[in-house]
Amino acid sequence: MKTTSEASARVGDAVIYARIDEAVTDAAADLVRWRRHLHEHPELSNREAQTAAYLIEQLREIGVDDIRSGLAGHGIVATIRGRAVPQFDRRIALRADMDALPVKEATGLPYASRIEARGETGERVPVSHACGHDCHMAVVLAAARVLVSIRDVLPGEALVVFQPTEEGAPLDEEGGAQAMLDAGAFQGIEPTMVFGMHVSPLPRGVVGYRAGVQFAASSRVAVTFAGTQAHAAMPWLARDPLLAAAGFITAAASVTRTIEQTRPATVTLGHVEDIGRYNVVGEKVTVHGTLRCQDEATLANLKAALSVAAEGHATAQGCTVDVRFLQDVPALVNERAWIDAALPTLRRSTPRGLVFEVPPTMGYDDVSVFVREFGGIYLLFGVQDTQMAMDPSPRLEAAPGGRGMFANHHPGFYADEETLVDSVRIHCHVAVDHLTGLLDAGATAVGA
Repeated sequence: MKTTSEASARVGDAVIYARIDEAVTDAAADLVRWRRHLHEHPELSNREAQTAAYLIEQLREIGVDDIRSGLAGHGIVATIRGRAVPQFDRRIALRADMDALPVKEATGLPYASRIEARGETGERVPVSHACGHDCHMAVVLAAARVLVSIRDVLPGEALVVFQPTEEGAPLDEEGGAQAMLDAGAFQGIEPTMVFGMHVSPLPRGVVGYRAGVQFAASSRVAVTFAGTQAHAAMPWLARDPLLAAAGFITAAASVTRTIEQTRPATVTLGHVEDIGRYNVVGEKVTVHGTLRCQDEATLANLKAALSVAAEGHATAQGCTVDVRFLQDVPALVNERAWIDAALPTLRRSTPRGLVFEVPPTMGYDDVSVFVREFGGIYLLFGVQDTQMAMDPSPRLEAAPGGRGMFANHHPGFYADEETLVDSVRIHCHVAVDHLTGLLDAGATAVGA
């Protein structure tokens, strides 16, 4: 049911939407400028100091009302206070992640990253925004600029949230969404809705949603095998941790066979760290990887099966093993009530109404921590020259004559900048509709 004050807030909606659209057009040049600067100057997880400084500088120029910074490292929460009367007890949080990846960019763009930095194990690595977080930051900055320009008609508060370390903190460090919560980032300014969209290889301008699990649950695993070092010419004097690790890596590929087939699950071991030399049987080997699934019970089963495999292969080689599961991230669940409440806004604000339900992904995003805590939705947004092919079965493919299709984390990942303007518009329409009561999972009849 609408309240009288909320119903009165509906009267000026068409005018507000027109002001949003005009302000989004005006912000397009800044959007591109911000995105290219951030793209050219990426920083790894928990190392986003210069990124944070740049964002704070832009937020001050935009004229937000308050800035909290240094949250869980380099996190930022800026507040835009609406000045309309009456004020409703709602607060929207628009979230962007900040960190980049140790991936060498291969887009050929004139503003491509040429940055190198010290990686997690101390070596120099190339760094790039191969997951598109530069796009997310630029979009949310532009949304902040738009919302500041219309705050005289906003009946609530908008938070713009820049979260570090979404890709996961380095080993033995903490960071990310949960760390921001623990640091009190939202104390006294708790949002009533969290919203964001992750750029993806979907066709340009498509909004992909799913009611239920959209992104997987995740855990990082580090398995360290320790043995006895010896000369390579006398391996019988050694207890070889590399052999134990090799057996474990092979066994890990079959761990998902212990999981019911109706429950998607993956185990990927992506890095082996060895201290040794070609003519030395080393003393220690660590295998790093990630577990993905769609519910916490399956995650617990994966952990148990991996632990058994590690213990077995360590024992077989006379080694010891230490299995550590780190940085657990819950699945991103979009509740049906939030999706139903948001769909009218998404269809109205998305050019040509390109809003479609999509399958779940085994990728993770720790914005799930915020969504679970406060409510809201997190979606996919298409930024590439792709199309849906239907024969012999539905699949995504590169569109003829386009720039190709490159998944997130690929060296060739790219985003169409003109399409990012549409993302700004959607963020702002969602913000206004939530603040005025039109988009609220607890009151889906509002605006009906």
